[in-house]
Amino acid sequence: MRALLPLTARFHLCLLMLLIVSVAPVRATEVTRIVAAADLRFAMDEILERYRLAYPQQSLEVLYGSSGRFRAQIEHGAPFDLYFSADIAYPEALHTAGLVHGEVIPYALGRIVLWSDREDASALQLDDLTDARFRRIAIANPRHAPYGARAKEALQASGLWDALEPRLVYGENILHTLQLVQSGAAEIGIVALALAKSPLVAAEGDYQLIDDSLHQPLEQGFVITRRAADNTTAKAFADFVGSAESREIMQRFGFILPHED
Repeated sequence: MRALLPLTARFHLCLLMLLIVSVAPVRATEVTRIVAAADLRFAMDEILERYRLAYPQQSLEVLYGSSGRFRAQIEHGAPFDLYFSADIAYPEALHTAGLVHGEVIPYALGRIVLWSDREDASALQLDDLTDARFRRIAIANPRHAPYGARAKEALQASGLWDALEPRLVYGENILHTLQLVQSGAAEIGIVALALAKSPLVAAEGDYQLIDDSLHQPLEQGFVITRRAADNTTAKAFADFVGSAESREIMQRFGFILPHED
């Protein structure tokens, strides 16, 4: 029996060391999950590309969609580390609920535009949407997509909502709204300037800015979630979003940045 005790002790020690060694790499390569408003689809992809070049050892993945739906998912415990919302009110609500780490950080103002790949939208105004040739008009769902809510406000302020509502088709988010026009499901849409200025989209169609006095500002903000309080990658990426390199990318896609006229 005495000969067995040292052997057992050595076995347990070796097992403990194996567990330590196996767990460490998992933590080092843990994926940081970002959820972002769909208007960031092209700008955020470029920012992430630059970030990964600078920090190749860090692992991040991003999912684009509706700001309102992401807020609801975080409230129900979804495993997201960073949340970029097209409406700053959503992350502010999460902050009030104690579901974020730190403060809400404003990152941009968005703009809405008329966009079409069939018509010269640069020559159109909202009043032109009453023309019979626009049988279907795409906007994001105003119930949970901030760009859709602002589109509805602009149409209401212009006195067009009642006339155009029967022709509206709704996108799940602003990127889906753009895709409705691209697919032919609508002749024209009210989409994000940041999408219309993407080189790929700009090659397909034209846009016209909608007067921003017709709707509430599209003030956008992001937060680090409570689950990412100790996530150094999430904090590093949050800092990178505020860098001169990232700001240049955001400006190129038509976003108005904090401290910018």
